[in-house]
Order: sequence, then structure tokens, then C-alpha cells
Amino acid sequence: MKRQEDLEIMLQNGGLDIRLKEICGGSREQLLFRRERLLSLIHTFASIYGNGRSLGLYSAPGRTEMGGNHTDHQHGRVLAAAIDLDMVSCASKNDSSVIRVTSDGYPEIRVDLSNLNPVKKESGTTAALIRGIASRLSEMGYSVSGFDACVTSQVLGGSGLSSSAAFEVLMGVIMNDLFCGGELTAVQIAQIGQYSENVFFGKPCGLMDQLASSVGGITAIDFNDPETPEVEKLECSLEDYGYALCIIDSGADHADLTDEYASIPGEMGQVAAFFGKKVLRQVAFEEFWSQIPALREKAGDRAVLRALHFYSDNDLVVQQKALLQAGNFEGFLSLVNQSGHSSAECLQNIFCCSTPDAQAVSLTIAAARRILKGRGAVRVHGGGFAGTVQAYVPLDQKEEFRGKMEAILGEGRCHFLNIRPGGGTVIA
Repeated sequence: MKRQEDLEIMLQNGGLDIRLKEICGGSREQLLFRRERLLSLIHTFASIYGNGRSLGLYSAPGRTEMGGNHTDHQHGRVLAAAIDLDMVSCASKNDSSVIRVTSDGYPEIRVDLSNLNPVKKESGTTAALIRGIASRLSEMGYSVSGFDACVTSQVLGGSGLSSSAAFEVLMGVIMNDLFCGGELTAVQIAQIGQYSENVFFGKPCGLMDQLASSVGGITAIDFNDPETPEVEKLECSLEDYGYALCIIDSGADHADLTDEYASIPGEMGQVAAFFGKKVLRQVAFEEFWSQIPALREKAGDRAVLRALHFYSDNDLVVQQKALLQAGNFEGFLSLVNQSGHSSAECLQNIFCCSTPDAQAVSLTIAAARRILKGRGAVRVHGGGFAGTVQAYVPLDQKEEFRGKMEAILGEGRCHFLNIRPGGGTVIA
């Protein structure tokens, strides 16, 4: 925590440039943008909550999933990365029992910490996430009180880049700094965010989104023991291999799909329950394969197909990690395509059965493959059903790809992103 005027001077004089470069990477132009963004955020905070206070600056990135589609909730493996679109916050204790959060374009959220139980009318809201994080920290023995925070975000809601996870990590980082003495690890902050989303927000998500945002960089994660997931950072520069990562907004609404998302862990869970287990990672593939006739009768064909996808994608992550470590990026891309086909054919998360005429993700994937002409890779991104598609685009095709995709989907639909080195963190 630093005085407002000291933070402003540091930013203006470049005193935080090294820190910002460590966290975000990027060019000199991007660094100057981040300086101005943080200065503007401090001024916004002062205009709402008053001048001259001791402040902290915080950041949490969005994430992209590089391997392992819907494997985390079955205690499987994933390959994920933090991206250079983030949420940043300026925050300060307010000596009350109320958390006040103002985000760009939204009314102020107030959460009274005199009640740390789930509030039914808050289900599905940002307030529920804040209350859930504070509640979990209180259960862990930390004394959480009120604070004021302003938040600005580049991680658009419904973009498939996990704005909710970035927000959860951001709130966890703030509370860890203000009330926990910085004792919590990146993994603990991610787990607290997942708990809040599961129990208070009401969405049965896995842990991958929060962990990718919290840890940063490219990470191979094994959730075999979700209490202590194995996390390994990988060194890999897409640009060095001649590729750029593109997230394509299909134009379909990514919101209000909780039931569709829930059906996937629900059906995979039915298959696991057939064997007396909670998740598929606890069931050997050979045992599953031998019981497919009985499983079709018990759980239905779609549940069996979704289980097949889990086993396939869970194994692919191991191979993808090995190929990246060996520097075989073309081999990695071939497995990205393989995973994409499995998501479409077995996981079946590229459109909703209830609205068969709306298939924006399927159309986006088909168009991207045609434009790439066999180069790179394309797959559904994240939860699926609507939202975004991930493409690895050769650098010499970037502008052609953008132009042709946006001619179909509309201007501003292609977002070329960089991998961010740092995860959720205190900037200053």
C-alpha cells in the first residue's frame, strides 16, 4: 500500500515499468498504455472514494485454454495460459464492514460482511462472488473487513476468456494483500475463487479458469488431487514458431448457458457413478470401455460420448505438453485440431440442441479452417455452446485471416492475443 500521490509519481516517472514488464510483457507502446490506464484508475478511485488515501494496485489476467476441454471438473489434465488482457483494480481499506466495488459501466456493488452466508437473491451476481471469497477467507481464520475498489477490465464478459475467473482472482489478490498478509498461494486464491463460484454464485465450474489466471504464463495442470493440483510452467513463445493466437468472437451470446455447461459434468458424473466413483479420472479407461453397452442403457449415448472425449483429451494434454517441451509446435497444433474434432463429435459443446438453427461456433470453426487452408489449428474455446473459437494463425496470414473472418462475422471479432508471464498479482 502506498499513498495516492506516491503511486502517481511512480507511474509518471516510470518507477513501475520494470514491475509491469515482469507481469505483462509486451512492447514499449503497451507499457505506456498500462501506465496511463493505471493513472486513470487512480483518478477514478479518488473521484468516487476520496483523495489522499493509501492505495494498492492489483491485476488479474484472462485465460485461454490450450488443451483439455472440460477435463478439469473430472480431475483431469489441462494446458492453459494467461493472456495479456486483464482486470486491474485500485483498492483501499475503508474501516467498515462493507465492501464497495465500482466497475466500468456498472453501478456500485455493496456487500455487507455482517452476513457471510450465501444470499439467494444474489445467486448469479458479482456480489455473490465477493461475498463467497470473503466468507471462505473468514472460514480459514482471516479477519476480512470492508474496502473500496475501482475495477477496469479488458476481459470482456461472455468472451470465453473467463472474465468471472479473472474477477474472482482479482478479489482474492486484493483480500490476500489487505487482510491475509500475502500468505495465500496462487493455487489457494484460485481454489477460493472456484469455491465462491460453485457455492455462492451457483455455477458448477472446475478449477482450470481460476488457476490459469492466478498462476500466469503457460501452465500444465493435473487435477488428479484437486486439493493439491500439480502445476508446471512451460516456456514457449508462439511468435518464435511463426504463429499468433487468435480468439474469435462468433457473435453468439455466451451468457445464460449454465444448464448446458452443467450437463457436461452431470453426464460424465453419471458414467463415473456407474462404477461407484465420483469422477471419470477414478475410472480406468479399459474398465469404462468394457462396459459401454451397459452404460448406453444406463446413462445414454451422449453421456458415453462425453466420457470418451474426457479420456481422449486427458491423454492429449500429456502429449501436447511433451511436444511443446521438445519444440515440436507443428505436432502440438495437430493435437489441437484433434481435440477440436473430439469436442465437436463427442463432447458436443459447439451448439445447443435446443436451438439447432443457431450454430455460430460451428460456422466460425468451418470458416476459419477454410481460410487457413490446412495450416495452423482451430477448435472451440472454453466452455463452448456459444462464444468463442481459438485459432493458431501463421504470422504471414494474420491480416488476411482477420479480414476474411470479420467479413463473415463482423468487424472487431478477431482478437490476437499474447501470453502474459504473470498471473494474479499485487502491482504496487
